[in-house]
Amino acid sequence: MTAVTEAPRHTRTRPVQVGIVDCDTHNYWDDQSELKPFLDPRWHEHLDTLGLRRYSGGSYPRFWDDAIDTRPPSGRRSGSDVGFMGTDLLDRHHIAYAVLIPLTSVSGLLNLDLANAMATAINDWQAAQWLDKDDRMRASISVATEDPVAAAAEVRRVAQDRRFVQVQFSGRPAEPMGRRRYWPIYEACAEFGIPVMSHAFGSSGQPITGAGWASYYIEDHVGPAISVQANIVSMIMEGVFDRFPGLRLVSVENGFAWAASLRWRMDQAFELLRSEVPHLSRRPSEYFEEHVYLATQPVEEPEKREYFQQMLEQYPGYVDRLLFSSDYPHWDGDAPNRAVPLLRDPEARDKVLRRNARRLYGLA
Repeated sequence: MTAVTEAPRHTRTRPVQVGIVDCDTHNYWDDQSELKPFLDPRWHEHLDTLGLRRYSGGSYPRFWDDAIDTRPPSGRRSGSDVGFMGTDLLDRHHIAYAVLIPLTSVSGLLNLDLANAMATAINDWQAAQWLDKDDRMRASISVATEDPVAAAAEVRRVAQDRRFVQVQFSGRPAEPMGRRRYWPIYEACAEFGIPVMSHAFGSSGQPITGAGWASYYIEDHVGPAISVQANIVSMIMEGVFDRFPGLRLVSVENGFAWAASLRWRMDQAFELLRSEVPHLSRRPSEYFEEHVYLATQPVEEPEKREYFQQMLEQYPGYVDRLLFSSDYPHWDGDAPNRAVPLLRDPEARDKVLRRNARRLYGLA
């Protein structure tokens, strides 16, 4: 889909640094038939006749999915042309690496056999059509999170290719992310030293709120910050990071201004109820500081500039855990020079745009 207005991502407001890492780049196929060469033939007719059956959920506004200036000259849909993406995003903004996140809704499929087959096909498609064609691309491993044992096997198969740098986990799973049913996935991540990534925004899975399905798209646009906090609390309180101390969680497209208050609230609850979670060896905020990374998009922009700086001061770990993300090719994405406009310190900007992601993903 195309957007009704041109995105402001190319308006330069600050000098652009080189060697940037974009941790939220969405890649698509132009037509689902492009996946067939990578998909078990038993599913070809199934998709043609029955399609994909998934949980109901919110959808993107009809004309507000991708920015109009991200449509390639070939006429393909935005985000589906690797050559144009390389020029329009990476070359234009001096991006050294783009971490691909295919929004395919695999985790929302109700037919788990099909979900697993689709995940395998998507991973092979990414390797052949994206990673092999531009060595600046890195990818997320697609898995059917509601079949954790099969998902873990897929992680072990794909993660041998080190160009896959994280595992894509639905931000709106059937149960909170800390539940033990999902631990086989985390075990596989830990074996290969790769993070698990939670992307709550999209159009499948459970309600993005804690109170059921919302009426309006604007509610879904605000909701990811709610969903990811519940999943972070679950992973900490259930003991995921004690069981897998090397595991890291990357929160993408969920904002980040809420981090300080969430840490305070968790620690306060821990002081009152720590006897319920004797398996925790530290305060919840300490797990957060060590294990949770936060992508910048959509950046919160308060009405007064000083509020942004005060927010950073409330959680000093922000500058070591924030990751630049463009959300390309979506209509509301951010260019590097616009992603953290109120982050004034050059050292902090360098960490957010480059160094934090390079350290997390093991990039040169």
